[in-house]
Amino acid sequence: QVRLVESGGGSVQAGGSLRLSCAASGYTYATSCMGWFRQTPGTEREGVADIDSNSSTNYAASVVGRFTIYRDNGQNTLYLQMNNLKPEDTAMYYCAAVPLCRRLGWIRPPTKVEQWPYWGQGTQVTVSS
Repeated sequence: QVRLVESGGGSVQAGGSLRLSCAASGYTYATSCMGWFRQTPGTEREGVADIDSNSSTNYAASVVGRFTIYRDNGQNTLYLQMNNLKPEDTAMYYCAAVPLCRRLGWIRPPTKVEQWPYWGQGTQVTVSS
């Protein structure tokens, strides 16, 4: 079955960096759309960045120029490099997958949270000022 396991979260000071990883298994990773999302208590989960099977990327406006999403298809792993972190980046970060996304008709990754069928358990990122 599909399994996504995030790691790499932690506590850093503002201006610092973290790299999140998402190890994927149970499906053909290379042909999937992948995404990073985040959520704070009492708020809706929001998209941070996504990447399609051709490694085309898309970012939320709040992270452009600071975060980079990339994938290693040989290691079935998704990454999120986060630089110049701000206190407002504090959240639980989740990775999500749409296996065979192009075959399912997705020209680009889904834009709605509910359109992503598979999720990891999350990793906490805390940025202090």
